Amino acid sequence: MENKRYQKALTDPIFQVISMAATELGLEAYVVGGYVRDYFLERGAKQDIDIVAIGSGIALAKKVSQMLPGTPRVTVFKNFGTAMIRQGDLHLEFVGARKESYRADSRKPVVEDGTLEEDQKRRDFTINAMALDLRQESFATLLDPFQGREDLKKGVIRTPLEPGITYSDDPLRMIRAIRFATQLGFEITPASLEAIEKNKDRIRIVSRERIVDELQKIMAADQPSVGLALLHNTGLLEYILPELTALRGIEEIEGQRHKDNFWHTLEVVDNICRATDKIWLRWAALLHDIGKAPTKRFDTKIGWTFHGHEFVGSKMVYSVFKRLRLPLNEHMKYVQKLVRLSSRPVALSDDHVTDSAVRRLIFDAGNDVEDLMTLCEADITTKNPRKQKRYLRNFAAVRKKIKEVEERDRIRNFQPPVTGEQIMKAFNLKPCREIGRIKDAIKEGILEGEIPNEPEAAYRFMIQKGLDLGLTPSGEATQPNKGGL
Repeated sequence: MENKRYQKALTDPIFQVISMAATELGLEAYVVGGYVRDYFLERGAKQDIDIVAIGSGIALAKKVSQMLPGTPRVTVFKNFGTAMIRQGDLHLEFVGARKESYRADSRKPVVEDGTLEEDQKRRDFTINAMALDLRQESFATLLDPFQGREDLKKGVIRTPLEPGITYSDDPLRMIRAIRFATQLGFEITPASLEAIEKNKDRIRIVSRERIVDELQKIMAADQPSVGLALLHNTGLLEYILPELTALRGIEEIEGQRHKDNFWHTLEVVDNICRATDKIWLRWAALLHDIGKAPTKRFDTKIGWTFHGHEFVGSKMVYSVFKRLRLPLNEHMKYVQKLVRLSSRPVALSDDHVTDSAVRRLIFDAGNDVEDLMTLCEADITTKNPRKQKRYLRNFAAVRKKIKEVEERDRIRNFQPPVTGEQIMKAFNLKPCREIGRIKDAIKEGILEGEIPNEPEAAYRFMIQKGLDLGLTPSGEATQPNKGGL
């Protein structure tokens, strides 16, 4: 077992405070988990620090709080035997060393007091089972009974115990293994992958919130396809996102084939990750084709079709978000919008596209039009360099058209240049459906380019549309400049 000291890892004064507090209480204390792992990975100082005490972690937390400036509040979770302190940017969590046993139907363990090594055994992976000693006489000594340091050097995800036991006891660890492999660029050992596949149905007992927390971290990685492919290959993805796995496979009828939309989707996600850190734009890339499975048809004249898959997919986004307990708010609506509009810019890449089509896209996409274009560019997965160059050139032309039309017509976040109150005043009307009909006519007139997006032109157009509906203008309404504009 390695027993080298790593003083540089514990230069923050908080570690001396914890050490002194533990000494006063007659306890042993150790830094464990992610802080130690990230120190050796040189990923920068981690602000979340886990402390294990041989004895009461809650008592240690309270003692540490008393020794810190301002006596920060200690949040105690008696049922779990843990306590937390926030001190500036630091988030300290204290727990007593423990050993655990599990029932088959629950992730909640039966917990007993234990030794440091028993505590390290219960941890998910060897790279998270390392501990740095806070005792004064052995301060900063690394305690690494499962060779986590070597696994870090090798880039390996391995469990301290037999992997089947580790994953069966706490099935969330299966997704955590895949998440760490994705974030760190590590390999999961063959024995672990086999155990994950064998225990995949155990994921059913894990809360959706915990699953999504790990999934979000996979989606935030530089190359989410690594994790998504591992989830698929181990069978876990079928439990989490069956809408995605339904895209898997290629069919051939009468010599006509369609592409594998599952692996295409993973390429699109990786493409978009090179362009943006926006997590919900990444989700839009992940879900942009989910409507293709239920809309897939074979037409003897034109081959494979996916008519309306964007609309169907946008409707499916709600059920995905609801099932996974993702937020059913503006984030979901944003993803729905981008999925629904995901094919629209393709049609605009034609040289003969009309300004009215561009105006309608800007109107429908609003402030998300740039994100929509980013999604469309990420959707180019052809391996033919000439085709890829042509598609990118076409989308660059679309971006230019959007900019030109927007600067001229100001359609984004469109607000009618004539209000309902002005229409009522112009025709001496009370609230009625004719007002809505006139407002819609004005909007369509502007989008079609019949009139400019200007109050005076819109007012004259309003008068004419009112006359067409058999309405009688008031006396001053015949003079556009007096219409309250």
